[in-house]
Amino acid sequence: MADLPLAGFRILSAEQYGAGPYGTMFLAQMGADVIKIEPPRGGDTARAVGPHYLRDGESLFFQTFNLNKRSLTLDLNTEEGKAILHRLAGSAHAVVNNLRGDLPERMGLTHAQLKDVNPAIVCAHLSAYGRDNERARWPGYDYLMQAEAGWLSLTGEPDAPPTRAGLSLVDFMTGTIMTIGLLGALLDAQRSGKGRDVDVDLLSAAIHQTSYPAMWYLNAGDVTGRAERSAHPSVTPSQLFRAADGWVFVMAQLPKFWNVLLDRIGHPELGEDARFRTPADRLAHRDALTAIFDGIFSEKPVAHWVDLLSGHMPVSPVYALDQALDNPFLRETGMIDTAPHPDRADMRVLANPIRLDGERLPNRAAPLLGADTDAVLAEAGFSAADIEGFREKGVV
Repeated sequence: MADLPLAGFRILSAEQYGAGPYGTMFLAQMGADVIKIEPPRGGDTARAVGPHYLRDGESLFFQTFNLNKRSLTLDLNTEEGKAILHRLAGSAHAVVNNLRGDLPERMGLTHAQLKDVNPAIVCAHLSAYGRDNERARWPGYDYLMQAEAGWLSLTGEPDAPPTRAGLSLVDFMTGTIMTIGLLGALLDAQRSGKGRDVDVDLLSAAIHQTSYPAMWYLNAGDVTGRAERSAHPSVTPSQLFRAADGWVFVMAQLPKFWNVLLDRIGHPELGEDARFRTPADRLAHRDALTAIFDGIFSEKPVAHWVDLLSGHMPVSPVYALDQALDNPFLRETGMIDTAPHPDRADMRVLANPIRLDGERLPNRAAPLLGADTDAVLAEAGFSAADIEGFREKGVV
């Protein structure tokens, strides 16, 4: 795709691990030149995260979050490194970091520190707890945010220990939110010529995702807890049911789907049962309804019920991860892509969920450490001798 929407925009990103790189990968896949700034010795810590590697310790975990980017090694803890950053920032549109809250200012990554070389520069900061409070120096990770934001009290069965979401959703959401904030500020900077700082933090994002249970508590004092079978807190049947060979998730989320469900499974009499006539009745008698539907669904395998209900009401099989990724529907929709890597020509990756004009965004493998250092510095006007001098000093 030659006309990607962010083509011509350059983003410098002092990023590491998951949340920040996940967000900037969207920018790279939409055509921005995302230059990943990494420490000269070792690079992004994600490069060493196992258990699966490509070449010379090159990690599949790292590939997950860094498609379509370029890699520049640069020591931002040195004065020379900061000077190089200033040179690069003069022709960039944004500078991103996901460092600990007290580090961006120390490393010269704020708008106040870069506006003299580029008034329109947008500086996006993603930290654990923010940059302007007593926790600015605290390290923090996704799992901690799920714990403090109440997610573990909402996930899993009622009698189980507190349970986190199976994926690092706070990281991914915060990276995405950061990208939205950056794009908004970037749009304004193109009109006004003035950049700004954009701040997001993991805990704020995690709290924001508590959404309607938060509204219920803040305004009605209602504390949402865990429901059996991963059930919706206020609608039933909208939960897991036991089939003959596994589990099926059925969501009669709207009253019309209740009628469809009873018709399709051949039990219209349940609609006349006084315990189940209204949504409130069904919620009040959820346990009884679950037992009845378990008896019905356990008579046939998952595939039978999915075939019977699909397209008529919301229904899904419950897949293991391998089954989910081997789903033929993903090949039909193009969600599995190939991004050749020097060590694996057929490396398979997930496609971006965004489509432009009906097409998935293009992918290329994440860069080897420092693969683009010479090119990026040459583009900024440094000579080959300058670059060699930086390398001898360990600046790049």
